Amino acid sequence: MQKLVKFITFLMARLPLSAVLGFGKFLGWIQGSVIRHRRRDVFDALRKSFPEKSEPEIKDIARQMYRNFGMNLVEILRLAGGSLDEFKDRIAVEGREIVDQALQRGKGVFILTAHFGNWDLLGMFTVKHNYKLTIISKDLKNKTVNAMWMTLREKFGVGIIPAHNSARASLKVLKRNELIGFILDQNRPLDQGIFVDFFGRPACTSPGLAILSAQTQTPIVPVFIHRTPDGNHLLQILPIIEPPPDREPETVRLETQKYTKIIEDQIRQYPEQWIWLHRRWKTRPLDEAGVQAHPTG
Repeated sequence: MQKLVKFITFLMARLPLSAVLGFGKFLGWIQGSVIRHRRRDVFDALRKSFPEKSEPEIKDIARQMYRNFGMNLVEILRLAGGSLDEFKDRIAVEGREIVDQALQRGKGVFILTAHFGNWDLLGMFTVKHNYKLTIISKDLKNKTVNAMWMTLREKFGVGIIPAHNSARASLKVLKRNELIGFILDQNRPLDQGIFVDFFGRPACTSPGLAILSAQTQTPIVPVFIHRTPDGNHLLQILPIIEPPPDREPETVRLETQKYTKIIEDQIRQYPEQWIWLHRRWKTRPLDEAGVQAHPTG
């Protein structure tokens, strides 16, 4: 399997870019229309999140999402094969000075982002522009793919902190005045999250970003990357979010809601660029009897 992966990365780096992206679109079509991976979950989440959209519009968003997912994959494989210089020319950046201003405080910076656009490309591109970046990440279920992904991240200088019990390791990174990437768009188990509104429904979300930012008084900078119509990428850096004044539960909830709303705004602008495959609303609030409602979305 490892030899096959090496061959594919070698091939992806040497084919014309148009052919590689075309192959990525084909892989996305296979995933969405042939394998139909989580297709029912995708459509259910889209219908509930965009009740104002027609069924053809929902189908088009889903089709484009699967296509983008396939292109994301082949781009990372192409990068692994050695096409770094090409990607420098394919990614435009807006707002880099915001990160520099945040770093001048000397407390490190939390990067708020999501599984949006080619998010792995975002991390690798950041490091190659002389920023020290560590991301809080869970292992992928497929061990072979996970090993390749983690090796590639390490190859490009992206530090990894396991998602479980990440606080202590995060503090060490912040003391070095470096960046920590915090992906805040995944469902959390009932005992590990708090509920905030996401597309009009309660979504169980990690409070860790708000808690750590309050504890360390580290600023937060939202950063998102999205694919442009020409197939390239735009990396957008949004204004600094000041640390919460305290770690009181209501403060943490309000700040986590703020971060989640920023992610939602990005998704509403480019719905096809978010990974609707995640069961974001899987964890449900307890009812009056203390029983968790049936999972959804």
